[in-house]
Order: sequence, then structure tokens, then C-alpha cells
Amino acid sequence: MQTAYAKKSNVSLIRLLLIGGVVSTPLFYAIAIIQAFTRKGFDIRRHAISTLTLGDLGWIQSANFIITGLLAVLASIGFRKLLRGGKGGTWGALLIGIYGIGMIVAGLFPPDPGLGFPTGAPPNMPATMSGHAALHSMAFFIAFICLIVATIIFSRRFAAQGERGLRTYCIATGIISPLLIILGIGINSWTGLIMGCAGIVAFGWVSVLAARLLAYAPTHLLSEKDFTPSRRK
Repeated sequence: MQTAYAKKSNVSLIRLLLIGGVVSTPLFYAIAIIQAFTRKGFDIRRHAISTLTLGDLGWIQSANFIITGLLAVLASIGFRKLLRGGKGGTWGALLIGIYGIGMIVAGLFPPDPGLGFPTGAPPNMPATMSGHAALHSMAFFIAFICLIVATIIFSRRFAAQGERGLRTYCIATGIISPLLIILGIGINSWTGLIMGCAGIVAFGWVSVLAARLLAYAPTHLLSEKDFTPSRRK
């Protein structure tokens, strides 16, 4: 009886952790979109969502980054608990956790003002990048790389399970998100919107993955039934 209760408690905890992953991306973009339409001088065609961390109301977007990162870290713990012993249970969960940490760091260290935002900022980007802006960019870059690698790991997991739709979704995410980033960097118009779409694709994948795994959590731990724990990935 005690063992059954302990297992039920563990599944309840996993469900709670995964719910954090499910809501992380919708919450992030809901808050960002509201600010994009209400912050004076912000133009999504020119300004990255990250620049919303600047100015008097910048704390809102900074908190948004940090909360989203924390939710992703919690989700990664849920992935680890649920997938322990199976494909994605080690490196997949770890990479999603690093993505979450990257989001937290991005929230703690804002980019440099430029392109006229916030009000009073120079009309162009600064010639040299400040230390905090460098940390912000590095954290964001690492977060994206971790997600791209994680999509590859989970595509192998779903392929082994015969779930072609999810495998294709993982592969598509791992291809489309970096292509959007390259496109956003390479052109001088609509950069902010394109980079934002790259985030929707990559961050949204975490929420979809969490929702998919959440469907398993009420009945059993995946490592007990759905995985062959002979090899860790």
C-alpha cells in the first residue's frame, strides 16, 4: 500500500512538472505580445522581443524570461523522472534543462538599447557589445542549440516507438528554427518578427513535448513499460 501511494505521489509530481512545460511557451508569448502592442516605440519588425527587457517596464519581460526558464527547468526534471532509463531520459532532459537556464540568464542580463528603443536609445545598434549584452546573446544562443540537439534525440525516441508524426515534428522543428534564425540575422527587415517566430517554433516544441508526455503520466512511468532501457541516449 505504501509503495502504491509513493508511486501515485511520484506521478502527481511528474504531472505538475510537465504542466509547467506545457504552459511555459504560451505564457511567454502572451506576455510578450501584449507588451509588443503596448510598449511605446517598440516595433516588432525591427526590435527583438529581448529588447522588451529594456526601459522602465523592462522588468516585466525580464521576469517573463526568468519564469519561462524556471518552468522549463521544472519540466526537464519531469522529463527525467518520467523517461529515466529510456531514450531522451538523460541527454534530452538535460538539454531542455540547459535551455531553461539559458532563458533565466537571458532575463538577468539584458541586451543593449538600440534602433530607437527604448525611447532615447540611439537610432543604430552600438558599435561594441556590452558585457551584459554578450551574456544575453550567449545564453540565448546556447538555449537554441540545446533545443535543436534535443529535437534530434527525441526524434530518435519517437522513431523507435513508431510514432512517425512526432518524429517528423521533432525533425521539422530542428530544421525550421535554425533556418529562421539565420534568415532573421541575414536580412534587415522584419528581423524581430522572424526571430520571434523562430522562438515560437523552438520553445513551442517544449510545450508540445510536455503535453504529449503528460498524456502518459496518469497511468504509469514510461520507463516501466514503453521503453527498452538497454541503452541510454
